[in-house]
Order: sequence, then structure tokens, then C-alpha cells
Amino acid sequence: MAPAPPVGAGFFPLDEELGLAAGSLTPQLLEWLVRLAAWMPFARAVQLLEAITKVSVGKETARRQTEQAGKLVEEEQDAQARRLMDVRQEVKQEQDEPAARQVFSADGAMVPLVHGVWAEVKLLVVAQQARDKEGRMQLVKPSYYARMVEAQDFADLALVETRRRGLEDARQVAAVTDGAVWLQGLIEVLCPQAVRILDFPHAAQRLSESAQEVQAAGTVLPDDWLKSQLHTLKHEEPATMLATLRSWHKHDPNLEKVAENLAYLEKREAQMQYWQYQAQEWPIGSGMVESGHKQVMQVRLKGPGMHWAPGNVNPMLALRTAVCNDRWDETWQHQSLAVQQRTHERRVARIQQRVMAARRALLALLTQRQAVAPPPLPLKTRQAAVAVEPCASTSRRSARPAATHPWRRRLLPPKKMS
Repeated sequence: MAPAPPVGAGFFPLDEELGLAAGSLTPQLLEWLVRLAAWMPFARAVQLLEAITKVSVGKETARRQTEQAGKLVEEEQDAQARRLMDVRQEVKQEQDEPAARQVFSADGAMVPLVHGVWAEVKLLVVAQQARDKEGRMQLVKPSYYARMVEAQDFADLALVETRRRGLEDARQVAAVTDGAVWLQGLIEVLCPQAVRILDFPHAAQRLSESAQEVQAAGTVLPDDWLKSQLHTLKHEEPATMLATLRSWHKHDPNLEKVAENLAYLEKREAQMQYWQYQAQEWPIGSGMVESGHKQVMQVRLKGPGMHWAPGNVNPMLALRTAVCNDRWDETWQHQSLAVQQRTHERRVARIQQRVMAARRALLALLTQRQAVAPPPLPLKTRQAAVAVEPCASTSRRSARPAATHPWRRRLLPPKKMS
């Protein structure tokens, strides 16, 4: 028996109606697999999935499905950001109820890539302020946005999260950062009216570095000098601390750290009014972004032996922010709709390709027949032929059968008259 001919891809309408994607996993199993892989390494994710559902999936399948899903989530978020940046469009975006007081912070952390390369992942954290039972102001409901992109691109893309949180509509907003130039540009894009606060531990570190260099140069400082200066910086104007640095620089201009830190802190004097910020109950440290790095990026992307291809970092960050923001159901729904839309578009494209191929084949066949057909006779010749040739069909219609023709015989004998 001859082997069956190969078949191509088919389409079953019920698959599209039920939202079934290509592959052997049901939509529910696929969601569970990707969600587990967003929390833990791929090998552990497939082990846990098998323990819960008794369905065995390979590690590479988990990796491929997770990367594909993360890529769709990343593309959807980027598309939302592009629509927000296009001022010509009125974008209706799902938005939380804006809190009266909000705080945001951002920073960068390194992630290991393949071939021993490291790259910076930028993280934005947005939280609202609310009082606890004792009446103290606390940061609650933090949400995250992370990408491995350039600073300007990150500022534009992060609009998706700040608009969703209603940052622009909040009555009071504070931005606590370490004072880097790219972070100042980020504040200008996201919320230029925010109160800018230089992270107090960052200012303290620069003061400590300057004191260490002065002591190494031979100046003797009291043991509690740094503690006293930091207390003054926190509860008074920063002018006292800056005056100390200026005197050190004037006494010895060759102290590089003193000169560098003095120039840095002088530019940010307006962001070091810590006594004022504390009176207004603003945080003066960016600890929330440091803990955000651990929760969003380090837990999943900096495990033992992990090295990521550059193209897979942002898809995983998109999934991580979805689970850490408690917005998985909404994110997966958008992802599923994107898969169905792409499947439908590919099917329509295949149908159009087959239709065009059939048209080309038909056109080629007509062209071939026209090429081999004899040339038509001249008009006069055709008219003469019609005039002399008898019409066989007409003669056949006018001929009558003979009397002895079988058609004229009676099928039944004649009735006898009684």
C-alpha cells in the first residue's frame, strides 16, 4: 500500500471559538505553566506543574512558551505607551482611583547576560501614602515597571504605569531618587510638578567619602563627627554640611573626592531640605526601589547560574511586573486576545495566499490555451461557411418518424368494444 500523501495545516472553527492555541496544552495549562515560570526557574516550574496537574511538560517547552507569552505582554505594554505619547490620539486607558498623596522612585540594577556580559535594568516604583492604625504615614500598594532600555526610552515607556496609577492627578507627589541625571529627566517626563528629594543615604554616603579622604590626608576628626553631621543634615538646612565641604576644598583643592562630592551636592541643595520633607511626612529614603529590585528582578533573573539572552530579559520583566503588581488575570486576558488575533491574521493571510496562487494558476492556464489555439478565420469566411452548411439540428427536428418506426407501435393492445 502506498504511503498517504503529506497534509498541510488545517483550520477547525471550534478551535478559534474556544480560544485554543497551537500546541498540546490547553489554555488553562498554558496559563499555569507561564505563571509558575514567572515565579521560579523553568525546571522547577515544570516539576510543580506535573505534581499538581499530572501533566508532564519539558523544560524547553516551558522556556519557549514563557518567552513567547512575555513577548506579547511586552509588545502590548509598549503599544500602550506609544499611544500615550501620541498627543494626537485620545487614549482611554484603565486607571486606578488616584490617591491624594503618591511617591515614586527609580533606579537601575545589573542583570547577568550570556557570555559574561552585564546590563542595567531600570525599575520604577509607584506607591501611595496612607496612615496606619497609629496615625503614621506609610507607603502602601506599590506597583512596578521594569525594562532593560535606554534612559529616555524608559521614561516614555513608564508612562503606562504612572498613568494607570493616576500619578498626574494626585494632589501631592514626591520623587525620591539618588540624584542621577537620567533620573532628573525621568521626573520631568513622568511628573514634573513632583517634590524632588535626594535620597538621604546617598547624600550621607558622599559626606562619608569626603570625610574619609580628609582623614587620610591628615586631618583629625572626632569619632562622632559623621553621626553629628548627619543629624544636622537631617534636621536643619544643608548649608552647614556644604560649608564644611567648601572649607575642606579651600584648604586642599587636590582632594578629588571632596571636590567631586561638593560639586554634586551643591547642585542638589534644594533637594536636601530634609527637615521640611519630614515635617510634610514625605519619605527621605528610596528604600522602596531597593526592595523592588529584589522582588521584581533579582528573585527571578539573578538566580545561581542564570544568564539571559538580551532579547528574553524584557519579556520576563513584563511577566514579573504582572505578577508583582497583582494584575495577572488582566495581563493574561490581553495576552490571550493577542494570540487569538495573531492566529486569525495568519489564517486570513494563508487564505489570501492560496487565492492569489489559484488566480495565478488560472491566468497561466488561460494564457497557455490562448497560445496553442488556432487563429480565428476572417469574418467573411465564417459567414460564407454558415450560409452553405446545412443545419443538422434543424433537419433532425423537421424529420418525422415513419409509420413502421418503433415509436409508433402501441404498447398495449387495443381495447375490445363490448
